[in-house]
Amino acid sequence: MRLTLVFGISLLSAGLGGALAVAQEYAKPLLPAHPKSAIARAADADPVPLEWTPPALQALSAEAAIKNSFTLDRTMLGVAAGLVPDSEAETRHAINKLDGVSVHLLRFGSQGIADEEQVEAIRAAYHLRGWKHLVTTSSAGGPVRNGTTDVWVVLDGVNVRGAVVLAETPRSLTLVTVAGDLSPVDLMHLRGHFGIPRLGSDDFKDARDR
Repeated sequence: MRLTLVFGISLLSAGLGGALAVAQEYAKPLLPAHPKSAIARAADADPVPLEWTPPALQALSAEAAIKNSFTLDRTMLGVAAGLVPDSEAETRHAINKLDGVSVHLLRFGSQGIADEEQVEAIRAAYHLRGWKHLVTTSSAGGPVRNGTTDVWVVLDGVNVRGAVVLAETPRSLTLVTVAGDLSPVDLMHLRGHFGIPRLGSDDFKDARDR
C-alpha cells in the first residue's frame, strides 16, 4: 500500500510510467455512449463520480500499448498527505481535503494516438456534463496535439467540488479526476501531483477568454 501511495503522490509523466505495479484492470465506462440526457442525469446524481470515464476513453484503450488505471480513496490520500514534506504544508492541506483521485494512463506505440476524434469526444463528454472548461494549454511551436492540457471543474459557489485534467502528448493520454471540497488555491497546490501538470497560475483562466 505504501508503494502505491508513493507512486500516487509523485505522479508526473515519469511517475505515471512506473505505475505498472499498482495498475488495476482498466475501468469500464458506466454510461452509454450517447444520449445527452443520460449524461446530464448522472451529473446531477453525483457531480464528481470517480468511477465514470467518457466512453471514448474505452475505445482509445483498445489501441493503447500500455494502459494503467487506479484510484486512491480518502484513507490512502490521508497517508499520502503524510508523505508530503513540511515545506509543502499547503499541498498537504489540499490533499487532506480530497475525497478521492482516479488516474487513467494510456501509452501508445510509435505511431502515436491513432484516432484523434476519440480524444475530441472525451472533451465533448465533459462539455455535455456541464463542467466548466477552465483552460486549454498547448506546447509552443507545434500543432495542438503535440502537447495539450485541458482542465474542467465542477463549482459549488466559489469552491471546487472536483476537477478533471486531460493531458495529451503524441504518444500518451492521461486523465485525472479529483473529488473533494477545494478552493481554487487548493487546486493550484495539487499541480505536479497525481499526474496534474505544473500549469502556471496564469493558465487557470476561463477557456472563453483565450
